[in-house]
Amino acid sequence: MDIKPIIWIAVMVLMVVLEGVSAQLVSIWFVAGALVASIVSFFVPSFPIQLVVFVGVSLFLLAVTRPFVKKLKASTKVEPTNADRYIGKTAVVIEDIDEVTGGGQVKVGGSVWSAKSESGVSIRKDSKVTVKGIKGVKLIVEPQV
Repeated sequence: MDIKPIIWIAVMVLMVVLEGVSAQLVSIWFVAGALVASIVSFFVPSFPIQLVVFVGVSLFLLAVTRPFVKKLKASTKVEPTNADRYIGKTAVVIEDIDEVTGGGQVKVGGSVWSAKSESGVSIRKDSKVTVKGIKGVKLIVEPQV
C-alpha cells in the first residue's frame, strides 16, 4: 500500500485543525489543495507532481477566493457601544487606582467603572481623571492637571 495518500490526508487534517484553532481563514485553501493532492496520489505515483498539484490548487484557490473573503471580512464592522460616550469625559476616582494590585474605580456619568491608569501611575481617591479609552471592562484614565 502506498503511503502518499495517507500523508496528504494527514496534511488535510492538520490544516483543518489549524483553521479551526485560528478561525482566520488562513489554511482553508491548503485543505482543498491537500484533498486534490490525495486524490491525484492514487493515479500519479510521483510525489513531486503531487506537491505541485497541492501548491497549485492552494494558490489558485487563494487567488480566486481571497478578494471575496477580504470583502466579506471588511463588511463586519465593529459596532460602537454606548460606553464610548465616556471617552473624553471627566470622572472622579472613588477607589484608589493602584497598578500593583490592579484595583481602582471611577464614577463617570452616574456609572461606576473599574479603571486603570494609562501611564501606569497610581491615582488617589477623589482625584479627577480624564477617560482616554476602554479596554475590556475597564476605563483607561489619566489624571487631570
